[in-house]
Amino acid sequence: MIGNIISSPVFMKRISVAFAALMLLAAVLAVAASVGETAIPVGTVINTIANHLWDAGYPVDAIDAGIIWNYRLSRAIVAASCGAALAVSGAVLQALLRNSLADPYLLGISAGASTGAVSIVILGLGAGMLSLSLGAFIGAVAAFAFVTLLALQAGRGTGAIILAGIAGSQMFNALTSFIVTKSASAEQARGIMFWLLGNLSGVRWPDVWLALPVALVGLVVCLWHARALDAFTFGRESAASLGVPVRRVYAILIAAAAMMTAVMVSIVGSIGFVGLVIPHAARFFVGTRHGLLLPLSALIGALFLVCADVISRVIVPGQVLPIGVITALVGAPAFALILCHGRILR
Repeated sequence: MIGNIISSPVFMKRISVAFAALMLLAAVLAVAASVGETAIPVGTVINTIANHLWDAGYPVDAIDAGIIWNYRLSRAIVAASCGAALAVSGAVLQALLRNSLADPYLLGISAGASTGAVSIVILGLGAGMLSLSLGAFIGAVAAFAFVTLLALQAGRGTGAIILAGIAGSQMFNALTSFIVTKSASAEQARGIMFWLLGNLSGVRWPDVWLALPVALVGLVVCLWHARALDAFTFGRESAASLGVPVRRVYAILIAAAAMMTAVMVSIVGSIGFVGLVIPHAARFFVGTRHGLLLPLSALIGALFLVCADVISRVIVPGQVLPIGVITALVGAPAFALILCHGRILR
């Protein structure tokens, strides 16, 4: 039976599409590692990667190899992981809440993660026993719990959830600003505020080993529940009537979205619009079936954030802009397009 599945045309087509997508992502990562103040040929990037992974022995300038391996490649991989994780989180939240405006940023998860991370760094909460990522995760869960309780008090409609999310985002953003203003030094304040706008400048390989597994595990968990997400698009009652264990699946998927968002925020800061806009773009191509929507959202999110990072490094000569500025400049017009042509993108 397994042999028949593997040899079926549908399975082979999916494998071919997945392989093509991975090749596209690898090509974009290689180009991203070659672009910067010092232009480096893509061939040199490939040779450097081959030397580090397989000890190929290609002749590569030591300075170029250091720039590629220690700075640009790790930065590009983290950007791809972050874009994929935020896009998948947005797609999951939009399905669970049945609201096209739902995303980690609007629902306060990103703001809560920022507050948790800043509390660890500046206030030293946890007495050194909590990591930055764990603090961000606790903040994300706390923010979403606050938003959920507020929405339940205001009413069960999706409009109440969005309004509660806006209130939660504003409150946790205010807490973050208060902590930074009151307790941080001038140097800490500058670094934190730049980080909160999205900053990949300090990303290195240890961040890759955190961001990449979290993005992959989160995607796999959400894909495992793709059929349940399809059922959730018709409402929780409909999902329960189809045999979906609503509370368990809901808790698992919310935890997965919060985990991915919290970890990415702890590494690169708060980046808006990715989780809001990218799922709509993917839905335009493949519809609402989450078995296709989630991997395409991950791919588009990864490509988008890698490209945004490249733009942030080259758009102003000699200066690196926060990546959140680039995503907002692109995401805000895209969001306006969604509002104006919502019927097309549903």
